[in-house]
This record gives sequence, C-alpha cells and structure tokens, in this order.
Amino acid sequence: AAFRAFRTSYVVLYSFMMAGDWLQGPYIYRLYSSYGYDKGSVARLFIAGFCSSMVFGTAVGALGDRYGRKRMCLAYAVVYSLACLTKHSPRFGVLLAGRVLAGVATSLLFSAFEAWLVAAHAAKGFDAALLGSVFSDATLYGNGLAAIVAGVVASLLVDGLGLGLTAPFDLAILCFAAGGALVAFRWDENFGAARRAEAVSLTAQLKVALGVVRRDRRVLLLGGCQALFEATMYTFVFLWTPALSPRGESVPHGFVFATFMLCCMIGSSCVGAFQGRRGISPLNYMGPVFLLAAAALATPAILHVVGAGGAEGEAQVPEGTGIGAAGRVQMVAFCVFEACVGAFWPSLMQLRSVFVPEDVRATVLNLFRVPLNLFVCVVLFNVELLPLPAFFGLASLLALGAHFCLAGLRREAEKESGTRI
Repeated sequence: AAFRAFRTSYVVLYSFMMAGDWLQGPYIYRLYSSYGYDKGSVARLFIAGFCSSMVFGTAVGALGDRYGRKRMCLAYAVVYSLACLTKHSPRFGVLLAGRVLAGVATSLLFSAFEAWLVAAHAAKGFDAALLGSVFSDATLYGNGLAAIVAGVVASLLVDGLGLGLTAPFDLAILCFAAGGALVAFRWDENFGAARRAEAVSLTAQLKVALGVVRRDRRVLLLGGCQALFEATMYTFVFLWTPALSPRGESVPHGFVFATFMLCCMIGSSCVGAFQGRRGISPLNYMGPVFLLAAAALATPAILHVVGAGGAEGEAQVPEGTGIGAAGRVQMVAFCVFEACVGAFWPSLMQLRSVFVPEDVRATVLNLFRVPLNLFVCVVLFNVELLPLPAFFGLASLLALGAHFCLAGLRREAEKESGTRI
C-alpha cells in the first residue's frame, strides 16, 4: 500500500509537469509564424533551445546532484514558466531568451525527476524490482495520456474558444505551478554523494561523471544506446509530416498526433505488463524492439525511393485530397515506431537505475544528452540539403546502432555478473 501511494503520487506530479511541456508543442511554430518570422528564423529559435540544453544541461545536472534534486525540480517549474511568459512578446531577442530557458528546463525534466525518484525509492526501502512499474506508469500517463489531453485542450483553447495562440502557454504555467506546489510540500530532498564533500567544485564533479563514463563500459554503452535512439526519435518528429503528404495531401495532424500518442501508450502498457517481474530485464526484450523500430523507419525510405510515396517536384494534388495508399502504409509503420518509443522510455529508465551511479546520476543523465542535442542541431542546419529517403535511412541506421549498443551492454553485464542474461 505504501508503494502504491508513492507510485501514484509521483505519476500524478510527473504528469502535471509533462502536460505543461506537451501543451506548448502543437502551437509554438504557429505562434512564431504569426509574429512574422520565416522558416529560417524559426529554425534558429529551435536550434537555440537544443544548443542551450547541450551547453547548460551538464551544469544543471551537477547542480542537482550537489544541491538537491528537489530544488532542481522546483527550478524546472520556475524556468519553464518564465520561458512561457516570453511567448507574449513578438521581439526576436525575447523569444530567443525563451528558447534558451526552455532548453535548460528540458535538461532538468529529463534528469532531475528521475534522479530524485530513484533515490527516494531506495530511501523508502522499496524493492528495486518495483521501480520499473513506476517508470512504466510515468511514461504511460505522462508521455501518453497527458500528451493526448494536452493536444485536445490546446486545440480547444486556440481554435475552439479563440483565446489566442498564447493561451496554451499560459495554461502550461498553471500546470507548472500545480506541479511545483506538490514538489514543495510533498517531496523530501535528496542529493548525490557529492553533497557529502562540500569542497568539491562543479567542475570536479563533472570530471567525476566523465570518469565514470570512461571507466565503466556499461555506462558508456547505455549512453550510446540512449543518444542513438533519441536521435532517431527527433529525426522522426521533423520528418513524419512531409512523409505523409509529399505532394500536399491533406493530413489531419491533430488526429495523427493523438494516434501516435495512443500507440506510445500501448507500447508502455506492454512493457508495464511484465516490468518489475524478476528474471525479466530490458536487456532481453529491447533488442528486438530496436530492430522493429529500424524496420518501421526503413519503410518510408523504401517507399519514397521507389516512387510510391511521391517524389519531390511532382505535381501537387488537388486541395483536400487525403493520403494515398503509400501514405497509409507509412502511417502503419509510424504507429509501430511510436509503440517502440513507448516501450523504450520505461525500459531505459530501468536500465539507468541499475547502471548509472547514484552519486552523479543527474550529471551523467545530462551527459548522455550532449551528443543528442549536437546531432539535432546539425540536422536542423542541414534539413533541406538531403532528400527525405536519406534522412529516414539515417534514422533506421541510428536505431540499428542502438540495438548494437544494447547487445554490447548485455555482454558487459553478463561478464560482470558471470551469468547469462
């Protein structure tokens, strides 16, 4: 009963924080466009966010390990709220500052909460095998249900009630306020081991985290697995829209997005059905998941190469024309990929709880995101230089790379334990 209460409390809070993030996604590009910025200017704003996450991410992770994960979770709510407030200004400098703040907040979201959870779970004496079910539920409701609800609510605020393009961002601030209040009044503070050595500087702490990655091949392979598959995910986010409508076909983006999130929830539910059971490890089942994801992303590459998906430069279809047969095949493949994404997140979190050292957990988690953010910046700078099939082929290869990293991690784990996994 105590564990169920702990799990429910964390999942509710995490869902509030994720809902604030999801509310912004559907309308941020449209908001920038409404202020008169062209595609190049919008791309620069997005690049600023990823560069911010890459540059400041490791620092905020180290701050969490040293000064407290609870404090960093509160900082997430404050920093992201400030980022939302900047959306009320049409000035490029203000919007740029907002993207920098959003990049910092993203680094906190994907490190501080998980680091706090793992430490709090251990401090309460719960069985380590139960931690996987918390990750599964957090992904199911925070990354799945919260995303669907946020998309519907954002659409209602902007298109239904006509409250303007900044309304979803204002509602996101309320979500952050609610989540921040729960953190402030219901969470205890926890730290990395660096807290016990106050004389250790943040630079020295970063060196310790880098040393962990260099010395422990398991941590290095886990980081590679995460960076490669997350890079696959971000590539997919950029490309699924033009893939489904290469000749200007009419695509119901809101419905498609909701379908993707539903598939993500299905993937999380499948993992949650057996996560936490002894003898079942993500090292066993995530290899086939990565292979399935690679096959799913190879599908649009093949279709566009053979011309079934519509080549660039072909005549545009009449307005209102729905997606064709090739588009429907791609849609099925994309749904399969999203189910793999749903299985990936709770499984990755479980693996990180096992292999990443507690004393520098938040720092190491943000180090994993550095190559990801660098890759995304490169893709954004060159998104118009390569044809669509090439990018999907690259995404498929990245998923294969994640598979090989996981296979290496499994071998290292077997070598360490002396038993076959």
